Amino acid sequence: MIQTRDDVRNVAIIAHVDHGKTTLVDELLKQSGTFRDNQVVEERVMDSNDIERERGITILSKNTAVSYNGVKINIIDTPGHADFGGEVERVLKMVNGVVLVVDAFEGVMPQTKFVLMKALDLDLPVIVCVNKLDKPNARPEEVVDEVLELFMDLDASDEQLDCPFIYASAREGYAIKDLSDEHKDMKPLFETILDYIPAPAGDPEANTQMLVSTIDYNEFVGRIGVGKVDNGSLKLNQEAVVVNHHDPSRTEKVRITKLFEFDGLNRIPVEEAKIGSIVAISGINDLKIGDTICDPAEPVAIPFQKISEPTISMNFMINDSPFAGQEGKFVTSRHIRDRLYKELNTDVSLRVEDTDSADTFKVSGRGELHLSVLIENMRREGYEFAVSKPEVIYKEENGKKLEPMEIAYVDVPDEFTGTVIQSLSQRKGELRNMTPITGGFTRVEFRIPSRGLIGYRGTFLTDTKGSGIINTIFDGYEEYKGDITFRQNGSLIAFEQGESVTYGLFAAQDRGTLFIGAGEKVYAGMIVGECSRQEDIELNVCKKKHLTNTRTSSSDEALTLVPPKILSLEQAMDYIDVDELLEITPENLRIRKKILDSRLRKRSSNRTQA
Repeated sequence: MIQTRDDVRNVAIIAHVDHGKTTLVDELLKQSGTFRDNQVVEERVMDSNDIERERGITILSKNTAVSYNGVKINIIDTPGHADFGGEVERVLKMVNGVVLVVDAFEGVMPQTKFVLMKALDLDLPVIVCVNKLDKPNARPEEVVDEVLELFMDLDASDEQLDCPFIYASAREGYAIKDLSDEHKDMKPLFETILDYIPAPAGDPEANTQMLVSTIDYNEFVGRIGVGKVDNGSLKLNQEAVVVNHHDPSRTEKVRITKLFEFDGLNRIPVEEAKIGSIVAISGINDLKIGDTICDPAEPVAIPFQKISEPTISMNFMINDSPFAGQEGKFVTSRHIRDRLYKELNTDVSLRVEDTDSADTFKVSGRGELHLSVLIENMRREGYEFAVSKPEVIYKEENGKKLEPMEIAYVDVPDEFTGTVIQSLSQRKGELRNMTPITGGFTRVEFRIPSRGLIGYRGTFLTDTKGSGIINTIFDGYEEYKGDITFRQNGSLIAFEQGESVTYGLFAAQDRGTLFIGAGEKVYAGMIVGECSRQEDIELNVCKKKHLTNTRTSSSDEALTLVPPKILSLEQAMDYIDVDELLEITPENLRIRKKILDSRLRKRSSNRTQA
């Protein structure tokens, strides 16, 4: 018999990137009494990963639980960036409703539409939270209209359209039901969750069924499966069977040896978990996302959507430059291979394949950010390797070559609109829509091949003088749109190995933009800057001024260098061309030619042209 558990609510916080989800969860944790009064709590406590903290984005969905008026509220903080959209799709199977957070100034953005569409497809009730009321240019009433328009565009039912709206400032720690209400605390949001999000329902007498929606990994206990108990109950030391909706051949007998529920930021060991509980299970070796843990008497898998396929790939390879092995701790192909395959334990959107070369591995992901986060994690762990230019993954259907497409939403100051439209049109973008928005900005919507956006963000920031915002979302596959010229300019290449000198750099800076300053180690074939012309130019940046009887080398001090353009990891990934590599070490990022020897490089390019 179906029963509901009134003492539990399961809710996911969903939103576009940087609309304040994690800060909102912080306040819910603080105001529910999760922390002691004198406890020191970091800002964005749910972003536990260093890279999440530095970039201010959530990469992995996190589980927490708070208690309010005797009801346990399981909260899942989800990523907002499109590259990690797969995380959002999966966790929605664990919850009975969502809180959609929308920025009171930016309003509806591409990922807002994506996450809301997924929630409505699963028929989940939605609470809309218009956040960041404290922003000086907040426009909450207009944003509410935008959200209702979005609901109608997504064919929401009358019940879904009749959703509650809450206004909040997560940073200042208050939520209100009406804009004229007094700013006090988060109580209105807590009460709306209890009133509007349905309690989980299931049959406690039925056989056990639990769908694994996310996977965590721990060096000591291995894989940890997180999911909701849909039917029956899970007990410690219970015999169970693992089955999978997409893989009928999968049947594995297991024993539940470790069972946890969430309380605040901690996992608490429990003896038994009932229907509606969100639990973590460890001790099952080969647990995968989409697996159902069932009673052996009735092994029925719960349906689960397939994980989205990757759209971009890069080659990871050993570093074979003259400086190889000088800065990294893990440098061999075995080290790199083991680390990449280990990443598959937690990241189900990633693909790793061996290639014909034992030193090269093809790694495919959902976007440039997805792969750059993996690269950044590896270099921080002491790995040294090289990567090739990101390339999109093509498909073939009925003899036609198909490529991934994206919708790009660009908020740009009115004065730069023409430049941005011209730039995206050259990259095979198709202008879909143009609407003026407040503050002298225009929102431009383009449909563009994914490869057209590779390397564009740096150009975009230059074109808009750093004031533009670009957001993209995957939009299926379409027939190949033709060739795109990615880089207009060639590279400045170091001529010999040594240390860069002011005199040599002073002569080189007239040829283009330098990426290095004086006193940096370089080698032949390393790229030290971007040329102002289309062709590559070799330079001797280690060249010193010779002493004469009238001049001394100390007169070098009079030479003034333009500050070099220091590239971040993403900018370097965007910059490299097909005949170049990015050398990654814990201490440095170096761009280099694949073929370091200038004569061999020339011979190779002659053969290619022939």
